[in-house]
Amino acid sequence: MFQGQSVWVRALDEAGVYELCFDRQGDAINKFDDRTVEELRQAVNALAGVADLRGVLISSAKEVFIVGADITEFGAKFSQPAEAISAGVAHSNTVFVALEDLPVPTVVAINGFALGGGLELAVSGSLRVMSSAAQVGVPEVRLGLFPGFGGTVRLSRLAGPAAACEWVTTGRPQTAPAALACGVVDEVVAPEALRESALGLLRRAIAGEVDWAARQQRKRDPVPLSAAERTAVFEAAVAATEPLSARHQPAAQRAVEMMAEAAALDRAGALALEARVFGEVACTQAARSLVQAFVNDQALKKLFKRHAQAATPVRRAAVLGAGIMGGGIAYTSALRGVPVRMKDIQPSALELGMGEATKQLARGVKNGKLSQERANGVLAAITPQLDSAGFDQVDGVIEAIVENLGIKQKVLAELEGQLAPGTLIASNTSSLRIDDIAQPLQRPENFVGMHFFNPVPMMPLVEVIRGSRTSDAAVSTAVAYAVAMGKTPIVVKDCPGFLVNRVLTAYMRGFLQLVADGADFLQVDRVMEAFGWPMGPAYLEDVVGMDTGSPVSDVISAGYPERMPRLERDALRLMASEGRYGQKNGIGFYRYEADAQGKPRRSIAPDTPALLARLQPDRPRAFSDAEIVDRMMLPMIVEAAHALEDGVVGSPAELDMAMQLGLGFPAYAGGPLQYADWLGLPEVVARCDRLAPELGAALQPTARMRAMAATGTAYYPHRSA
Repeated sequence: MFQGQSVWVRALDEAGVYELCFDRQGDAINKFDDRTVEELRQAVNALAGVADLRGVLISSAKEVFIVGADITEFGAKFSQPAEAISAGVAHSNTVFVALEDLPVPTVVAINGFALGGGLELAVSGSLRVMSSAAQVGVPEVRLGLFPGFGGTVRLSRLAGPAAACEWVTTGRPQTAPAALACGVVDEVVAPEALRESALGLLRRAIAGEVDWAARQQRKRDPVPLSAAERTAVFEAAVAATEPLSARHQPAAQRAVEMMAEAAALDRAGALALEARVFGEVACTQAARSLVQAFVNDQALKKLFKRHAQAATPVRRAAVLGAGIMGGGIAYTSALRGVPVRMKDIQPSALELGMGEATKQLARGVKNGKLSQERANGVLAAITPQLDSAGFDQVDGVIEAIVENLGIKQKVLAELEGQLAPGTLIASNTSSLRIDDIAQPLQRPENFVGMHFFNPVPMMPLVEVIRGSRTSDAAVSTAVAYAVAMGKTPIVVKDCPGFLVNRVLTAYMRGFLQLVADGADFLQVDRVMEAFGWPMGPAYLEDVVGMDTGSPVSDVISAGYPERMPRLERDALRLMASEGRYGQKNGIGFYRYEADAQGKPRRSIAPDTPALLARLQPDRPRAFSDAEIVDRMMLPMIVEAAHALEDGVVGSPAELDMAMQLGLGFPAYAGGPLQYADWLGLPEVVARCDRLAPELGAALQPTARMRAMAATGTAYYPHRSA
């Protein structure tokens, strides 16, 4: 009757009964892109024209029902004004209304994930039967959005406002029993019984045994609550949402406020309101950045697949150097199914490394993520040793010893002779050049950097550093191994600081210059935490440790002397010289004492201002919050632009993802280059030019930045003017 590329409609054996099936050609899943919405429109129009139509079964030919919208289309759509976005959503909504208003019962068979638009389609039907193995939900809040295909309207009327608000604001997928308990579905059955059960419910509805029409009418009417009841329900929902809402991400709260107003309206009014507010939220910085982050993540996964095809799988690994870092790497490898030998020359270091793995496994057992049997198996897959026995059998070795060039060169040169010729050798260096470490190696083509971030079990990023003599095969093997460990690898070129620490150094130097110019470090921390960073720069340095942060800053800065000249009035150097190392010895910019759980608790150190005054002008200078943000963030944007132009990283997507995953760059801002796009390159250049005369080359835009500003282009094409 109708055959599209994503949707087809066929008559079933029973007279007047038809099946509308989602069956996206050439894909393993169904999703709502523009084509699918248009095909659904044609399919519903075709059904509406059937004279003897008695009922419709809505199904999926895939293992999932519909996983949601095609998010890759969002970038271009969301670059439009709010009014245009709202108009587009309202037009799409007419398809779901037309389905809902078919004059016959419609039963939806939910066989797998029905998320976002998939669930919104399902709740447009009269009745729903759900497989016990399926899950449903509206996860749009994770993209800085809320449901826009009528989901807020229909869920409020099916599940009630309280449950609807919880589903929308948390974005959590819901199990079949939870969906049944809320009234979102009408039956839950075993997967193998789904089709016959759905057809059985459709037959009963056709026979008048189920009042499907009343259920559809319920979705057209206002929510049946008094004004006082509505106020109480939605005020409670707002209160529950506020502590859960991520900073600068307004979608959840705006959704609840909109749903409160829409509850008193009929379907037409509620859908119009949902579309209008959706358009406004889609234009927020959070929505655009979170959507772009999703697209970036998909692009990275495609890169990983290409690397996997060229990689030699690492099935047995070794870690050279134990301790906290080595133990974390070994634990992560073993947890993901790659057994690992962990070597150190000190028994105490091996004990520390095994202790780290044991601690992580105990935590997994305690929180229910691991069984004790599984934890025991993971621990048994780590072999601590003082010699190199078995190293000739491994496919890859990660070196995690002391950050000293001479020692690394000596140890790795000795190691190379103990390995099979094609074995991958990776250094977990955070600041030393890969080419420098590789100097004494006989097979430098096998050598890469794999820079893990601390704590290894928690931090998702691994920088895979390509030296000038590193082979493509070694890079691909390192990428594939990092993916196998559950990490997100970003391939970067060998240079001082690589990518993340190089760009971070520009940011931290902005802080050091602010302090040297008389800024109150407490104000800077407050402002940058309000901006969205997990911790302000002073607090971050206390966590890293001044004895670590100060030398690393000096080493990386020396690699870029024009933009990062030596700071004569350097607060990190001063702190280190005074033995104020931060959390590790209880005093840095702040003072620290252990709480009841043994975790360091931060408090004001009264003597810090007097210490920093040694570096500062006699008359302290006042800075506005906006000025602090610019002096911190603009150097980061400029250095990120240099890194991209230098070919340190392959794309804006990789750069921004690395900064999010490695530093906790505020998700709503997306990354240095997304943030630059949000401000607009003309504005970025103008702000830099205002500050550069005082602050120097660190604030001098690149020639390409100026060209982009002049032509109205952006790092992400859909942001272009």
